[in-house]
Amino acid sequence: MASAASAASTPAKTAKTDRTAKLPEALYGRGDPKYDGVWRQSLALLALDGAGAVPAKKAVDWLTGQQCDDGSFAAYRADASAPCDPKKAPADINATTMAAQALAAVGGRGAQVGKAVDWLKTVQNKDGGWGYAPGSPSDANSTSLAIGALRAMDQDPEKTTTNGRSAYEALLSFQLTCGAKGIEDAKGDEGAFAYQPDKKDRLTPNNDASSAAALAGLGEGILSKPLDRDKKSVPLKPLKCATGEDAGADSLKNPRDAADAGAAYVASALKRNGGHFTTVLPGSDEQQPDYANTADAVIALAAGGHRTEADKSLTWLGKNLNKWDKAKNDPAAISTLMLASRATGNDPTKLAGTNLLTRLNKTGPAPAEMPESDKQKSDDDGGTIPVWAFIIVGLAVGAGFGILMSGRRKRQQL
Repeated sequence: MASAASAASTPAKTAKTDRTAKLPEALYGRGDPKYDGVWRQSLALLALDGAGAVPAKKAVDWLTGQQCDDGSFAAYRADASAPCDPKKAPADINATTMAAQALAAVGGRGAQVGKAVDWLKTVQNKDGGWGYAPGSPSDANSTSLAIGALRAMDQDPEKTTTNGRSAYEALLSFQLTCGAKGIEDAKGDEGAFAYQPDKKDRLTPNNDASSAAALAGLGEGILSKPLDRDKKSVPLKPLKCATGEDAGADSLKNPRDAADAGAAYVASALKRNGGHFTTVLPGSDEQQPDYANTADAVIALAAGGHRTEADKSLTWLGKNLNKWDKAKNDPAAISTLMLASRATGNDPTKLAGTNLLTRLNKTGPAPAEMPESDKQKSDDDGGTIPVWAFIIVGLAVGAGFGILMSGRRKRQQL
């Protein structure tokens, strides 16, 4: 899954304050939404739905209102009442795919989801895949997201074709199979996916692309079915390439097999770094923890049933939660963590004792309805009458004191 883009910075502090103050209340997050407004809103709705909450109607309406007449979404349109202008806000395939998944999840927006998926089909590249923008070269991330959108409408990526090539064919073309160009330089990384081939058609392993493709190869979107905690962890199936005369004979043709090999690479890459991915941030020469893509990896591993590996990385995320600044008030980051916790079959509202749902709700409109499990929880301020209180009341009445005690349950403050 492609991680949310960084918001554009503003040199003048006052200008930033003025701009963010004008953002609609229905939008999650107060940072500049120019590059990720639809993306983060979609993730927030998916996380809420996955947690059993009912998103606020205005939050869903805002996302729906971002859609253009042709079915596409831009990254963000400041004035959704005006006709879509490709020069000001060009169509964004990643935003469209994620919005389609979110609207399909919350329900009641089938027409909008259908239009989005129909538009995706009109801009499918000749190789069967998609890039981040219409007409741009296909990449593993955007193709994976498009597959997730297709599955949200119960459409088969294998039958979604153009020029005789399917979405799955495009996806598998990015995998470092035994006969792929670049495999000789990727020892130990067999089964990985590249973001795109280079100018010489060589493939380079990419952690983000591998997680996205491992999930898409299973025919799953980001809101995949939670892992059954009662089932044993599914063993990994790493791709093992033959040598000599049989070299290149182990290329993968089946999406499920490709997903299994991709998951094995992802698990191996995570293990090498102690359970997480790393990245080099702009302006730095040092490797830094990549929290967002680690959470994406957890979702992909859990979808494949690899509970042992998914749990290890989720545990790492929990232990290092407070070191990730975006996990405090960035809706995309918080939502991704909620989806990762849900994917592993754990409580989607919490991670390592931290109430992620509370954090998410602070970034945007409160849900129209909270999860049932959350409604039954008592407040820290004693809003729910504890058992010992009833014992005291019973003793008091029995002793003839005639004390009348009453209480009411308060809604959990978010």
